[in-house]
Amino acid sequence: MSADNSPRNDPGPTVPTTDDPTAVDGAVLLDDLEAWFGRFVCVTFEGDLALLALWVVHTHLIGELRTTPRLQLDSTMPESGKTTVLDHFDRLCYRSTGPISSPPSEALIPRMLERSMRTILLDEVDRTLRPDAPSTPVLLSILNSGYRSGAKRPVLIGAAGGWEAREMSTFAPVALAGNAPNLPDDTRSRTIRVLLMPDLDGTAEDSDWEYIEDDAKALHQRIESFADAVREGVKGLAVDLPTECIGRAKERWRPLKRVAVAAGGRWPDLADELIARDLAEIAAQREAGLRALPPGMVALNDLAVIWSADEPFMPTRRMVSDWSRTTPTIGAMTAPMAND
Repeated sequence: MSADNSPRNDPGPTVPTTDDPTAVDGAVLLDDLEAWFGRFVCVTFEGDLALLALWVVHTHLIGELRTTPRLQLDSTMPESGKTTVLDHFDRLCYRSTGPISSPPSEALIPRMLERSMRTILLDEVDRTLRPDAPSTPVLLSILNSGYRSGAKRPVLIGAAGGWEAREMSTFAPVALAGNAPNLPDDTRSRTIRVLLMPDLDGTAEDSDWEYIEDDAKALHQRIESFADAVREGVKGLAVDLPTECIGRAKERWRPLKRVAVAAGGRWPDLADELIARDLAEIAAQREAGLRALPPGMVALNDLAVIWSADEPFMPTRRMVSDWSRTTPTIGAMTAPMAND
């Protein structure tokens, strides 16, 4: 059933359970993943660490969840940890492609997915998905269609005597990393955005894989065990969502809420907080007219708010710190996702 014809909300949640005493505690697993990301990256909103944890686990349940939000790892400046997050995703997500920093051909993604489900990690999308790049429209159509199970694209396959077109799947979880990429609204409507910031205070640990690789592998194994234990339970799992969470917003957030409900503990309530913040941010930006402005104009508006007229100069460190504490409406140097 399409999103437009689906009910405005699901009936009350039915939590999957297991009697296996050796099963991984989902709530503890998500707590550990949240803490893991908190060691290595800096976010402007602390709840985004929980979002990273939920998104990683959902990649291991992609076949049962039916939709998958594109995760945008965004920043307003270089060296904010985007590639670091992709490196961690490479080790924690389901069958990652590894970070791809050059534009893939229009046939590459469907051909990879024809063999098996993969988690696709695209780096430097501010460059590889430039609006003026010839390959961008086709790549965006693949990314846009592939957020929902059953999406396909015709791909030419070499055959005896010529070529034949074969329908190949585009359905897969995708993470996009880049400095304020100029993504179109239809892509943003399928996206949940995480805004990263440079480690100004030196609190983030270095991702020295020589020393943390084994710990990452252990986390990955726990994620796999948890996913296997709840796989049948999350399929079609009914979860409560805010009444305003409809259409594309519902398709973005329902798979993550299902993971949270399957895990239990504080995670269902935490997922609700993330959803409420996302919906409020979108509404606030629309009301403020920020979505109609190019990123540069939004940046100037933000500076006008945080920069006192009495100060001729403002240190960059303080500027970034003050900006990161502002409201979601002000703290939108680039226009994030929107509902259709």
